[in-house]
Amino acid sequence: MAVDRERYRPIIKIRDTKDPQGLPNALYERAFQEVFEFSLSTGITEELLSDIAQSLHLGKDSRDSLREVIRRLFSIFREKDALSLETDLLFLKDGKFMCNNSDFFFDDAARERQRKLFFLRDKKQEIPEELRAEKHGLVYVHMDGNIGNVVNGAGLAMATNDAISLYGGSSANFLDAGGQATKETMLQAFKIIMSDMRVKVILVNIYGGITRCDMIAESIIAAASELGPLKVPMVVRLQGTNSEAGLKLLKDATLNIHVEVDFGEAAQEAVRLADIGAKAES
Repeated sequence: MAVDRERYRPIIKIRDTKDPQGLPNALYERAFQEVFEFSLSTGITEELLSDIAQSLHLGKDSRDSLREVIRRLFSIFREKDALSLETDLLFLKDGKFMCNNSDFFFDDAARERQRKLFFLRDKKQEIPEELRAEKHGLVYVHMDGNIGNVVNGAGLAMATNDAISLYGGSSANFLDAGGQATKETMLQAFKIIMSDMRVKVILVNIYGGITRCDMIAESIIAAASELGPLKVPMVVRLQGTNSEAGLKLLKDATLNIHVEVDFGEAAQEAVRLADIGAKAES
């Protein structure tokens, strides 16, 4: 059973994973999945609980047990800023339910409101790069591709990953340096990306508002100076505040940098260079 905020409106998914007819597990789970919508304002109503119990053909004792489980999950979901709660429910011989393996996901943006909860974090289980990024005010998410991204703003970062996918590439990360990125935070971002051995090309996509594009260019040059020559090509797209000055700085620097003005062309160039790098290794 899962409770999450999919499509903004919260839902409850219930999936029966036992397989009495020998069906392939993946097919069985798709065939026996129920989805129930609910409202955060009204919570878990008796009508909703009745619908769930009826779909599972439960007797009275089992209904009461499931009602208690769902209400407690909803309490956690609402009070602890949860994004998703997933739990395996064991159906016991006495007709009651017991939660077994569970995965709970909470909103990182609620860290200040949920200090006691976040104090329980086991950082040993987290990805080191994500922890390093968090320490410097960066939002980093590890992905499975080979194109490293440094972008300012979550919306632009998501659009950058989408553009890379559109042109046949695959991102190694989601990295949002923030709308007010500084020279120091950008330097840390480049350190994280450059230390990732999977990365075959780095794509820097900056729209300068508060963040000045010439400062971004200086950060790139400083990173190359501190970390040594770039081991992989870098594609830089700068638009906005002081973009012309930033592009000139990069063109004048003797670095392995491909400068682009157009968003789509920058993404295509990054994909092309990543393919070349991948083929060179094979």
